[in-house]
Amino acid sequence: MKKIEKMVVPVDFYQHTDGLVGFAMDVANQMGATITFLHVVEPVGEGINYFGEYPASFADVNEEIFERAESQMAALVKKCEVTSPGCSGLVLKGDVTDGILDYVKGKASDLLVMGTHGYRGIQKIVLGSVADRVLKRASCPILIFNPYKGEVS
Repeated sequence: MKKIEKMVVPVDFYQHTDGLVGFAMDVANQMGATITFLHVVEPVGEGINYFGEYPASFADVNEEIFERAESQMAALVKKCEVTSPGCSGLVLKGDVTDGILDYVKGKASDLLVMGTHGYRGIQKIVLGSVADRVLKRASCPILIFNPYKGEVS
């Protein structure tokens, strides 16, 4: 078995991020691996095209969202550095699934640790599942974290 040295942990900064981060740090510490936390910001209004132009207001909103994500990432890395030395964080722009897959492939990651929201029924059909799409196309092993740990909703 290949030694796990580099882990990538996509985070969305929603309610289960702290649980995923704690779990990933435990796994990384047990394996002696370093973590890169990854967040991908999907542009707002990407599908809207006004006569070939992208409205300036969307560009402003997208830049503000990106800056907030970078701020949250910096805070996350700072908080985790004590427990997980060598961890880093990165914020990218683009499609979430493609961004995760491209980063993992380009960095030759040994393990991808990601969470699932546990969507069911119509929610899953409408929203889809990033974890599911990544799982089907990833170039490295994936460990899926279920934040509900047996909780039934």
